[in-house]
Amino acid sequence: RRGVPAPAAAQQGPAPLDEARVQALMTVAQSDPANAGARVQLANAYFDAERFDEAVSWYEQALAIDPTDVNASTDLGVAYYYTNRPDEALQQFEQSLRLDPNHTKTLLNQGIVRAFGKQDLTSAAQSWQRVVEIAPTSPEGQAAQRALDGVAAAHAGDTPTTQEP
Repeated sequence: RRGVPAPAAAQQGPAPLDEARVQALMTVAQSDPANAGARVQLANAYFDAERFDEAVSWYEQALAIDPTDVNASTDLGVAYYYTNRPDEALQQFEQSLRLDPNHTKTLLNQGIVRAFGKQDLTSAAQSWQRVVEIAPTSPEGQAAQRALDGVAAAHAGDTPTTQEP
């Protein structure tokens, strides 16, 4: 559901935070300490408003209640990345992949954090290649293929060619 946006999407700015909805969800969360869903919805609202520190807090609370929610786990990883915590993001993605080794959103975002957060294009390409293998026609598979094509184009001139004498 969430992911690292493309540069064009990032220029649109954050969605406004729906304060009334947030208050309603906070009431539910406070009255029902075991309600992971309300916490995920709060995290998503803060995430969409680009208030990532608050999103992190709510995702962490939700996962403390329901550690098997792979989407919340992956969204937490992305939120970690946006709060300049790429190592924690990658650790969270590993947790997501333990839940679902073929979770394409996790693999796509893992590649993005490896590429841009850690400057490790080789590992990024491995993540993206896995997405393409699992779901080539999905939005994630198409984004991964574009990323792989971009890496290949950027490094097309890196390999010296040998010429026959």
